[in-house]
Amino acid sequence: MRNLLDFLYRYRGFLVFALLEVVSLVLFIRNSAYQRAAFFNSSNAYIGRVLEVRTQVYDYFSLIDKNKALAAENAQLRRQLYRSDLAARMPDSLAASGDTTGTRLRPDTLLVGLQQLLTRSSDYPLVPARVINQTLRRVDNYLTLNAGTQQGVRAGMGVLTGAGVVGRVRQVSEHYATVTSVLHSKTNVSAKLRHDGTFGTIKWLGEDPTHVILDYIPRQNKLLMGDTVVTSGYNQVFPEGVMIGTVDYFAKEPDKNFWTVRVRLAVDFSKLTYVYVVGPQPRVAERDTLETRSGLRAAAEEEGGKP
Repeated sequence: MRNLLDFLYRYRGFLVFALLEVVSLVLFIRNSAYQRAAFFNSSNAYIGRVLEVRTQVYDYFSLIDKNKALAAENAQLRRQLYRSDLAARMPDSLAASGDTTGTRLRPDTLLVGLQQLLTRSSDYPLVPARVINQTLRRVDNYLTLNAGTQQGVRAGMGVLTGAGVVGRVRQVSEHYATVTSVLHSKTNVSAKLRHDGTFGTIKWLGEDPTHVILDYIPRQNKLLMGDTVVTSGYNQVFPEGVMIGTVDYFAKEPDKNFWTVRVRLAVDFSKLTYVYVVGPQPRVAERDTLETRSGLRAAAEEEGGKP
């Protein structure tokens, strides 16, 4: 307290001068309309600038949370793009002629047994994740994701980006998962050409990380440069119609019954940041059991039906 009193006494002249200056400015601004308007306009501009800088700093340090929120939102939106098996078999709407219940059907529902079923509901739940490590130049390449069993990730799930197919989950821990990418010698993805629906298998030969081979395309089929290659939906790991790449080269080999087709991948693996882990359909177990009993499962695996 004594030090404070000494300070006030020592600088009493300056403090009185500063106080009088403040009082003078207040009286000057209060009694002059022009000066009052100029003062408030200037103060608003400075305050706005300070608030803008503060917002920019806050936004910079909150980018991680914002990116996570955007990834979750994108995953929710992308779920609406993947049609269920029911949607592939039924039209968007069905007229309920003779219906006496007075039920009004939504355009995307079907009345079955007095129960409305969604014809375009997503059977593929998506889990957003970030790539925290990956290899690119090896024969067998992998990715590491920061999502594990706590987020619902399981071994065997597919991995996608907004551009297309990435790979398949191999091993999972509580908080992390490793993924066998498309750039892996043992990864086979069931695919098809969009223009005519011809089915084939995507394989990587261990060379160029931007290209893969589309195998098992019969020689009698007509191919188009730039044709889109998408997932077939046969293996139940990836939804049907997910982008894989485009055809940029094809040739007939004299000793083969199939075209040699090179596909440029839509995904740039050197710039992977955020991905989506796609869960299998609830009816996968039932389908696997039936196909195993009928001997179709082994044949599908041999031809790339299951990556």
